Amino acid sequence: MIRFSHVGRTFALRVAMNRTHLRRYKILRMALMGSGPEESFLHRSLRIAAVVALYWFISITMVFLNNYLLDNKDLEAPLFVTFFQCLVSVVLCCVMQLLAKMCPWLIDFPPVRFDLKTSREVLPLSVVFISMITFNNLCLKNVGVAFYTVGRSLTTVFNVLLSYVILKQTTSLQAIVCCGIILGGFWLGVDQEGLAGSLSWSGVFFGVIASACVSLNAIYTKKVMPAVDGNIWKLSYYNNINACVLFLPLIFIFGEFGRLVSFSRAFDMGFWGMMILGGVFGFAIGYVTGLQIKFTSPLTHNVSGTAKACAQTVIAVLYESSTKSALWWTSNMMVLGGSSAYTVVKSREMKGTPHKVPQDSTKEKLLPEEKDNPDV
Repeated sequence: MIRFSHVGRTFALRVAMNRTHLRRYKILRMALMGSGPEESFLHRSLRIAAVVALYWFISITMVFLNNYLLDNKDLEAPLFVTFFQCLVSVVLCCVMQLLAKMCPWLIDFPPVRFDLKTSREVLPLSVVFISMITFNNLCLKNVGVAFYTVGRSLTTVFNVLLSYVILKQTTSLQAIVCCGIILGGFWLGVDQEGLAGSLSWSGVFFGVIASACVSLNAIYTKKVMPAVDGNIWKLSYYNNINACVLFLPLIFIFGEFGRLVSFSRAFDMGFWGMMILGGVFGFAIGYVTGLQIKFTSPLTHNVSGTAKACAQTVIAVLYESSTKSALWWTSNMMVLGGSSAYTVVKSREMKGTPHKVPQDSTKEKLLPEEKDNPDV
């Protein structure tokens, strides 16, 4: 009886200690995530500034890192580079699931088991997805980082056009004027790049196709979300698995497998380290995008993305030590200004539309016009 009482007390003590630890972890998580009821304005401002800075750092670094990997003269294999990044994203999804099981108080990631039926339902989006990231990388490879913002600037225009053609959604006159400004900036940028002798028509072509695919990706994402219970991480998991499978025959068809076999740095750990880092940043951009929207707002996220694109262009010009004309800079300002104005116009229009059902925090938060930022 004495032994049983002692064991009972020991068990109760351990349960109490575990509850205490769990309570401490919850308090720590509330402090880190800013859930406290009496959070000061300074703390809130610092947290928002940190999130925005993290978004800028990851997004800009990812663009420059992708440009470095795609500009590798020893390996002309843009499809393989893109395939490898998708593969890294799948591995990271599995790692995040494991960590979420081990540390549920620190990491929130949905449990995902591969289902063939769900994969088939996501497949149409995956075809658009691989087209988007492939043409996006080809554009970046051919035009460089400096002209990348202008070269990939027609997403908003295609969003308006395809929304009308596919979804039969009309657009206000103010939004159309914003699209006209973007188009004017795009044509002026192409003209100035041609006068400077650095224009790549193939890069411009790939940028236009990539812009159309980004818009299609937003439209198909909304259609496919019910198949993954409205969870963006489940969608990313299935999307990247499908992309890995679809990329394999393309790598063989376009002869990149032979280039990989004869690649002189096939056993260079530095090269593979950069490849893995590129995949990690590609996965992280989805997280920090959602984080920035959570702690600010969709409108602020778009404004931040536009300012980031401007800073990215300036950094690229300074890094390349190149000289650009006033009209070249004007084209960039027209593109960024038109995109920002479009965001403000659509935000005002959405505020005037009553919401029928509030969205859950695990649901997809990005609207088609919120995916127009050149972050990929």
